[in-house]
Amino acid sequence: MRNTLLATLTTLGMLTAAPFALANPIEIQVNNTMSEGGSESAAVERFAEYLEEQAPGRFDVRPFLAGSLGGENAVLELLNLGQTQLSITGGNWRQQYAPEYDAITVPFVFSTWDEVDAYMESPSGQALVEKAEEQGGLKFFGTQHRGPRHMTANKPIHSPEDLQGFRLRLPSLPVWLEVWEEIGAQVVNVPAPEIYLAMQTGQVDGHENSLSSPYTRRLWEVQDHIIMTSHVQFPWNWVASKRWWEGLDAEDQELIAEAIDVAREHGTQREKELDEFYLEELKKNGMTIIEPDVEPFREAALPAIDRVMADMAEGVREDALGDTQ
Repeated sequence: MRNTLLATLTTLGMLTAAPFALANPIEIQVNNTMSEGGSESAAVERFAEYLEEQAPGRFDVRPFLAGSLGGENAVLELLNLGQTQLSITGGNWRQQYAPEYDAITVPFVFSTWDEVDAYMESPSGQALVEKAEEQGGLKFFGTQHRGPRHMTANKPIHSPEDLQGFRLRLPSLPVWLEVWEEIGAQVVNVPAPEIYLAMQTGQVDGHENSLSSPYTRRLWEVQDHIIMTSHVQFPWNWVASKRWWEGLDAEDQELIAEAIDVAREHGTQREKELDEFYLEELKKNGMTIIEPDVEPFREAALPAIDRVMADMAEGVREDALGDTQ
């Protein structure tokens, strides 16, 4: 059997192309809560490809998608313990380890990815990364952009006045509830799997999410409008277990960091392509696209934003909004 395997590998050129193949490759589990087929799995695939291109057989990349090892918090704990290696994680790491620096989670603070990226490079953003690394045993590599969050609605929404009494489905994130209630929406908590039914029965008038939500849930059957508010730019974040990372050779660290940069760029581009596809498909299925002036929404939300920012670290508001008012 062994001779047959060696003969097969030789025939395929794998013994010469992959000098590390029969050594012990470095296992890298890459975790994410999304299922295969999106920008997340595309990024993981590109990560594995790049490592194989640069060092054939040196690394054994194992995707754990759809929350295979648990939700974000469970994986963060595994990273802290060094029991898994990498994760493309959402915002829980900011809220869990450095909430006083997490301006990114607050709706209507950032309207473009350039603004988010600038914040992450600011003193507050760097303090966020440093504290999260210290508290959570993480090594942070950077963000991967996701589709902005918008609204769907059963009626046209052009201004905050149109949201008075509007029953908006939201996840149970206190900051989001406070901001949307300040604007005038009536917040309703409905589990994600029940969003379609809640709209169909009139329990809610709309919801907010990235464009993948109305597309994958076929919400054009129960909603008429997409309101392009871009109220949250919620990135993915590539993080590694610090325990695992510090046990690697410098050469391997350099190559893995390069692969992550390549993967983040690929995932960001793939997400942009998917977001454009979703928007066109939603139009084709009859949904009306509304691009409101977002500034009145931001102004209406400002009292709640002020309250939230008042509890954050000194300098966060200035770095996030560019003022100290």
